[in-house]
Formats: sequence, structure tokens, C-alpha cells
Amino acid sequence: MSGAVISGASYILVHVPHIMMVAGTTQLLEKDNPRSDYYKRAFSHIRKYEDAVSYAPNQTYIGNIFPDDLKNIKRPWYQNSIPGAKRFGPYGEIMPEDEFFGLMAISDVFDLVILEKEFAERIREKLSKHPLINENDLKRLKAGQPKEVIEKYIEEGAVELKASGELIGCVRKAHDRDETLSSHVMVENISTKASAVLALKHLLKNTGTAPEEIDYIIECSEEACGDMNQRGGGNFAKAIGEIAGCLNATGADMRGFCAGPTHALIAATALVNSGVYKKVAVVAGGATAKLGMNGRDHVAKGMPLLEDVLGGFAVLVSENDGINPVIRLDSIGKHTISAGASPQAVMQYVVYNPLDAIGLKPTDVDKFAPELQNPEITEPAGAGDVPKANYKMIAAIGVKRGDIKKEEMDSFVEKHGVPGFAPTQGHIPSGVPVIGHVRDKILKGTMTRAMIIGKGSLFLARMTNLFDGISFIMEKNPGIKKEVPKDIDLTSYVAEAFREFAEYLEKRGKADAP
Repeated sequence: MSGAVISGASYILVHVPHIMMVAGTTQLLEKDNPRSDYYKRAFSHIRKYEDAVSYAPNQTYIGNIFPDDLKNIKRPWYQNSIPGAKRFGPYGEIMPEDEFFGLMAISDVFDLVILEKEFAERIREKLSKHPLINENDLKRLKAGQPKEVIEKYIEEGAVELKASGELIGCVRKAHDRDETLSSHVMVENISTKASAVLALKHLLKNTGTAPEEIDYIIECSEEACGDMNQRGGGNFAKAIGEIAGCLNATGADMRGFCAGPTHALIAATALVNSGVYKKVAVVAGGATAKLGMNGRDHVAKGMPLLEDVLGGFAVLVSENDGINPVIRLDSIGKHTISAGASPQAVMQYVVYNPLDAIGLKPTDVDKFAPELQNPEITEPAGAGDVPKANYKMIAAIGVKRGDIKKEEMDSFVEKHGVPGFAPTQGHIPSGVPVIGHVRDKILKGTMTRAMIIGKGSLFLARMTNLFDGISFIMEKNPGIKKEVPKDIDLTSYVAEAFREFAEYLEKRGKADAP
């Protein structure tokens, strides 16, 4: 049994329609394609901030709606907004793009994010009212530059920043010839950093943890920062901790495509369980490249561009307090190199092998959380309902093994599956969005355990054709049991207790004497 627990989680979204259009890979590819009119048409399919806030899957992500409750909301969800939807939720918030530009500037330590003078003042005032932005943050927000200066930077290759169609800043390149420090890559990396900073700030608030208490940070997004001599050298983790005020922390980045967060959480648990660190924060910011990734299909079907938000999350792994859910290290599922890439093999190694290791059946797991992509985003692109496909495969193998009756397959999927609700940000949907919800249910006593499953398409890097999968079980804390050391002679303790009791009776008798 693990000696580490999940003490809290945070989830944030940032509505970034402009960044989607200037940094999303699909938009960049289509922009210069003379045979496609997608880029021109896409602008009329951009959602307003209020629409992104009232979108049911987004409200689920920040904790205002439990995932199962999405089943009771009519689809398409983008046509059935949540009345009175709030920006903030139990886990985090949905930040508007103009404030995020300010947060990008706060997170930038090399003067690469340049804001227009009047906008900088406006956003400073706006951010000063944010519950998590402090004086030290505002001091990092430098005075802006005249619009003429910004326009000159854009002529030299800077990426323009616009709010409500108005030019309000730019992101400059960090090197004249190094492509890994180009203005486009700087937009990617600073966006990842800033969104992770926001998630970490919410985690500290949610858990009542002082920034100085964090010992180690593991950053597990899908981006890589470095220069031409070490393109993925890092270190996002310490860069994020610096802005969040985690002055006593060190850290490093961990990469594994979509499976990265699960790898990171297992590593964090092992570090705490071994006594190396007491509090480890696992954090990840968003991926600008995947904004509007399925935009062509959404526009073709008359839908809004639903992939207009950056996702971020943070999870605190700390020493066992006897209360919070534990991560079991005796039942880690891993897709080995020899396992093969068939869906059946993946599920056997990632789901059933770890269950067999501790004598559990699939029906003993309250919720399975694999790829939690929002089906409203993936179905129009022909990818179907990804989470449901995973649950059906788990159920099918269970039937083959004799763990589930064939006629119970549909009810198993309904009961033990989690509806997809996460943005398609690669590493963001892969299991981790449900951790906050599961933790709450376990603490309330309405859930016992869940399996968090991460999957990764390693072949995308053209280094291997292998697939990846890894999982862990988080479950109710059995409490801390105090054990009497085996080498202690209990007879001496009993004798001592009798002696003390005899002394007490003697004193009591003298006190009662006339």
C-alpha cells in the first residue's frame, strides 16, 4: 500500500480564440493553402467568451458539474448552454483571453511578450481584482510600449496579439536564427507556462498549501522548451514554480505524449512514498498547437470552433494523512515493449493485469478514466466517442474472462464509465481530469476507487512504432494503523500499567481517608 495521497487537484481553462487562429497547427496549415477557404470561414465560427463559460463540458472540467450529470443535458451541448454558468468552480476557472495576455506577460522573464501601453494599464487594473494575482505578480507586469513599436516588432517576425480585433501586443522571437526560439515557439511555450502557473496557483489555494511548502514540481505537458543545442532540455517545472512563488522547490519535466501525466503522478507518488519529498506538485499547461485541431470538420458541419480553450491542471501528492485517497503502488498497469499494439493487448496490460495483481474484478472499480475527450469534438471528425470505445473494450475483455456477463456489458459501460468532457489537448484528457471529482466522492464516502489510465502515441515522434499505456488505482484511504514494534516485550508494559494503577488507588485511598 502506498504511503502517499492525493491531497487536492485544480483544473483551469483559458478561452483563447486569437491564439487559436495564430498558433493552432490546423489554422496555420490552412491559412496559406490557396485551395482552402477554411481559414476565412473559421472567423465566423469563433465562440464568445460567455459561450465558452456556459458550455457544459467546460463547467464539468472546473468542477461545477459532475461528469455523470452530462448524460442529463441535451446534446449538442453547444446549443444547450448552462444557465447562470460561473467563471470559477471548485477546482479552478475559465479565464478570458485578455487577462491571459497579462498573465503571459507576468510569466515572461525575457521581455518577449510586449503589450500595448494603454492595454497594459487596463489589464493591470483588471488582474489586480483577480483573487490569485498578488502584488509580486503585478510587479512583473511591465509598462507597455506604443503601438508603433509593436507594429515594428511584427514586421520583424513577432506574432501579433489581438483582443476584440484590436492589436494589443506581440510575442517576439528570442533569437534571430534559432528556430526553437522563434516567435511562434515562444507563443507555444509561454502559453504553456502561463496556463500551468494559473493551475498551480489554484492548486495551492484549493489545498491551503503555502507555495514554500512544495518540495518538487513535475511538469508533464506535451511541449518542450530549449534552444537549438537541446531542443527539449527544459525546464518548465522550475520556470512555473518561480512565478508561483514555490521558492523551496526544485523540479523537472516528464514527457510521454498523452500518457505523460499518469507517468508523472506515479513518479510523484514514488518520490513521496520513499521519503525523498513530502509534497510534490504535478502540473501541466495547455498546448496551443492543438487549438482548433478538428476545426475543418466543425466548420464544415456548421458548428462553432469548440477547441478554443487551453487546458491546464495540477495535482498535489503528499505524505499519507490517513484521510485523502491513496495511489496504490502495488497495482500499476504498464504497457510493456513486448505487449503489442492491439487494443485488446493494451487493455489487458493496463487494466486487467493490475487488477489481477491485487485480486480485484473490473466491477470492483467504481470508475475507469481513460481518454476523456469530449465526444462533441471528436465525433464530427470521424473519431467517434473515444471514452465509450475504451469502456466497451474493457467490458468485452471482462466478458471473455468471465468477469462480466454478456448481457451486462451495456450496464457496465453506463455505470463504470465516465462521459468525455475534456478539451482535446493531448495530455489533458488522458485520465487526469476526473481525479478531482473522484477524490471528492471518495472523501464523501460515495465512491471507493477509480482507475486512471494514460495512453500515448509514441509513434508520432518517428522514433518508434510503439504505443504506450500506464495506469494506477486511487482509492479510499484505509487509515493509518499504529503498530507496536515486534521486538518490544509486552509483559513489561502490562506490569508498568498495573503498578501505576496500584499507585493511583493508594493515593485515592489516602485522599478519601477522614
